[in-house]
Amino acid sequence: MAAARAAWRCTWSAWARWAQTQHSGGIGTTHALAALTGVVGAALLPRLPPPWMLLACALLALVLLLCIARLRLIGVLLLAFAWTAGMATQVLHARLPPVLQGQDLRIEGRVVGLPEAAADAQRFVFALERASRDSRPLALHGQVRLSWFGAASVLAPCQRWQLTVRLKRPHGQVNPGGYDSERQAALNGLIATGYVRDASTARSMGTSALCVDALRARIARAIATALPASDAATPLLQALAVGDQRGLSEAHWRVLRATGVGHLIAISGLHVGLAGIAGALLVYAFTWLWPQVLLRWPRRVLAAPVALGAAWAYGALAGYGLPTVRTLLMIAVVAWASTRRRGVGGMQTLTLALFAVLLFDPLAVLGAGFWLSFAGVALLVYALQAGRGWRAWLTELGLAQAVMALALLPLTVLLFGQASRVGPLANLVAVPLMGFVIVPLTLLASLMLVADLSGGVVVTRFAAWLMRAQWDLLQHMAAWPWALAWLPWAGAGAFMLACVGVLWMLAPRGVPARLLGLPLLLPLLWPQQQRPAVGEFQAWVLDVGQGSAVLVRTARHALLYDAGPRYRSGFDLGEAAVVPSLQALGVRHLDRLLLGHGDADHAGGAAAVLAAYPNTLLQGSEPERTGLPLLPCVRGHRWHWDGVEFSVLHPGIGDAVSGNESSCVLVVRGRGGMLLLSGDIGARSERAVARDWAANNQAGTQPLVLLLAHHGSRFSSSDALLDALRPRLALVSAGYRSSYGHPHADVLARLQARGVPLFNTADHGALRVDMRGNGPRLTLGREQAPRWWRE
Repeated sequence: MAAARAAWRCTWSAWARWAQTQHSGGIGTTHALAALTGVVGAALLPRLPPPWMLLACALLALVLLLCIARLRLIGVLLLAFAWTAGMATQVLHARLPPVLQGQDLRIEGRVVGLPEAAADAQRFVFALERASRDSRPLALHGQVRLSWFGAASVLAPCQRWQLTVRLKRPHGQVNPGGYDSERQAALNGLIATGYVRDASTARSMGTSALCVDALRARIARAIATALPASDAATPLLQALAVGDQRGLSEAHWRVLRATGVGHLIAISGLHVGLAGIAGALLVYAFTWLWPQVLLRWPRRVLAAPVALGAAWAYGALAGYGLPTVRTLLMIAVVAWASTRRRGVGGMQTLTLALFAVLLFDPLAVLGAGFWLSFAGVALLVYALQAGRGWRAWLTELGLAQAVMALALLPLTVLLFGQASRVGPLANLVAVPLMGFVIVPLTLLASLMLVADLSGGVVVTRFAAWLMRAQWDLLQHMAAWPWALAWLPWAGAGAFMLACVGVLWMLAPRGVPARLLGLPLLLPLLWPQQQRPAVGEFQAWVLDVGQGSAVLVRTARHALLYDAGPRYRSGFDLGEAAVVPSLQALGVRHLDRLLLGHGDADHAGGAAAVLAAYPNTLLQGSEPERTGLPLLPCVRGHRWHWDGVEFSVLHPGIGDAVSGNESSCVLVVRGRGGMLLLSGDIGARSERAVARDWAANNQAGTQPLVLLLAHHGSRFSSSDALLDALRPRLALVSAGYRSSYGHPHADVLARLQARGVPLFNTADHGALRVDMRGNGPRLTLGREQAPRWWRE
């Protein structure tokens, strides 16, 4: 006990000494943490409180701040809570009213950002200035994301248009480990999505003046023109120069994720800091040529506003991403302190920047960039101690990569479900080369190209040569089989333990036994997974829009029925939704991929699934359409996994069926009940399945969960099938406000007449069915983790 008390006193005194070095008066770190706690508490609410409650909370906070000194931190927390919840309420009120969904609207505004040209359409963000329906004005303002199919001309940034559109409220898929597009819409102020309805009524209204996005597009085009066609470095240099990520493919992002260097490709604080340094160096050069200027103004006072102006100009060119804004605010704090001839510590600078972000954009906490940006810088200040000389600088550069990899490990697992094992090594090589050589060369080349100076092409090609060499190394490292680890979510408790462990290991010098923090990371890195017991199974009907993907798991095996859709534009939900869900659920090996039939909404994502799980057994119908070596799907084929039976019911040998009617129908039977996956079969094939089901008396007394055929089409889920199966639950995988109208009203009527409840992925997100000994238990994705920004 005495030794433990001594260790605690030593630890506390070391932390106290470190905290004292960070103290700079005024707004402190504790105030920032209190504000952050209030902001996060409001941002993660399942439902927003009414306005009167927010007003009462704000008034109470002001009383505490002004009248009770001991409770000021609570006042800061409450005020931050009320401010954030009020901003969130405004975001929801700004969204497209439900009554306007699917209506023809006439809108006027301008193109924001850089439009994307896909194979089937042009996609762009449009800032609404006026909107009307039937010539009656609407109080609709904000940004909408539009698709323009068959546009007559190529859209350019800053163009102004009058368009006829159809819109719907932001609505995305909800899957385990999946991308939350509704949260991103709230973060970006997106009030609706939609498409241009009638291109013939579109009217161009010219181009807005003084538009930075036009300059961004011009620089991106100049880089592409300066390099040979299809040069691998072109999209990377465009991303480095102006944040133009349109040319980055999923293959690029796989390399960036595996090596942990995505923060270097996206315009980050490093780029903005270099622009500020360049501005300061210009002032230093000017004062060296005309030293008499220093008689009136000190060099630091002159350099501060110029550095801030250069950084701010580049931030505008980069599109003001969160890491950019954070760095700009930090530079502004340092510039302010320099002009007042005051010193500001690293943590105090970060604290002021954090307060500024929370004040102007509290919903920024919904984005991963906020946490990675502020936590990364804060932990670097916390863990590293500045030295002098080039040896100390090299040592800090190497240590910084290890510190960042360890410090951000809990956050990367929480936010992305993954961790790069080669990240520290890749960053150790990439940070100096890209940060101090390639990025400055790219920025210099961009300026020369825009100014049409001779030598711009040469500088661009030299930067491209360096970028290709760097990228070849990163690709090689990303190809290592152990480069990237996918980690299923282990729970909030494991995350908090990991955070404590990281803080302990990165503690200031003098804290004893810092390696004891390492075991606290183990619950996060090696989580215990709840798997079905022998004889039981679990099924996930993933939310993939107008498509199909169902994961069935037993105690030691996993089967995927269909792989999600792939669209003509190239967007692949197998890659974007199915694979991330499998990895988030801890599926390390996929035993079988069964493709119901060859339509793109069922088999389109198969290539992405097989890329992630290459040793998977393939089975299904229509191998000639999928181009895959599928084992035939034939009635009577059975296999058993862990006490669970899998049986193919359709098609039979010699059946003259094709297309939808050839869909593979699979029944999964455990001791708690059955699940029937019926593909896209219609009434004709359903009658055959019903006859076979009745003849073999397969229903028995076990409850059945039915995945409706053909997404709830009018010509499926017939009376004959429903009467034979007598399902207890019906599930359907359909798109939100799909143009097909699935599930059809006739199907809903047939289910209602039999008292069968229906659950739709479009309304409820991913559907999980746990088939236990006491029958099926259904969990709805949207209700399991409700958030205020979700429909």
